[in-house]
Amino acid sequence: MGSDAISASRPIGVFDSGVGGLSILRALRAELPAENFVYLADAGFAPYGERDDAFVAERARAVAQRLLDEHAIKALVIACNTATAAAVHVLRAQLPGLPIVGVEPALKPALALTRTGRIGVLATRATLASAKFAALQAALQGQAQFVLQACDGLADAIETNDGPRIAELCAQYTGALGRLGADSGAIDTLVLGCTHYPFAQPQLQQLAGADVHLVETGQPVARQTRRLLESAGLRAPAGAGALRLESTGELAALERAAARWL
Repeated sequence: MGSDAISASRPIGVFDSGVGGLSILRALRAELPAENFVYLADAGFAPYGERDDAFVAERARAVAQRLLDEHAIKALVIACNTATAAAVHVLRAQLPGLPIVGVEPALKPALALTRTGRIGVLATRATLASAKFAALQAALQGQAQFVLQACDGLADAIETNDGPRIAELCAQYTGALGRLGADSGAIDTLVLGCTHYPFAQPQLQQLAGADVHLVETGQPVARQTRRLLESAGLRAPAGAGALRLESTGELAALERAAARWL
């Protein structure tokens, strides 16, 4: 019982290549307000979305080890679609005792919302090219038509809070999807397949129109994290959880983003 109490008081590690994973952290803190979190932005090696799998997997291993060594984390959330696709299987094999939660584009939740049967997916090029995404899409074959759009540069524009560039790229990529709306043959559901993209949700919703559902992954990830902690007996006792922010790049940029979005 005593060791459980010690384990339960340890923090949950959360990482992304930059500030995008703050959208996942926001949902985690809402779902698990008593938990302590350490958020690490691997900004010194960003962006992941335009790197190859081997590079991203190596960075994920290094970040996970740092969080274990320096913070004795009790669970790990990979708050990045690209890193999940490249590295979640590697980390689970190397760290079998650690509860690990990854993220994936919310294709399954989108299926429950679509009425036209056409779903748009905005994601990084690396996510869309990954074997993990191909397997997810194949498992849902025939249930809807998925229109995929790689959004080069959008995560980076959100990372640097470049408002004009965000607006330009959102318009470019929603325009490339084709017809959006509730009419037959139109895309009526849009999956935000990168953890950065919820921070551009107001612009994307305005461009897509009020009839289009936007779906992101924060809440499903938070619920899965809660389930894993409960099944392992690792939920923190009641209280107000603390948050620690770290970065392999410029910490001030992460702190500004956290102040803006959390």
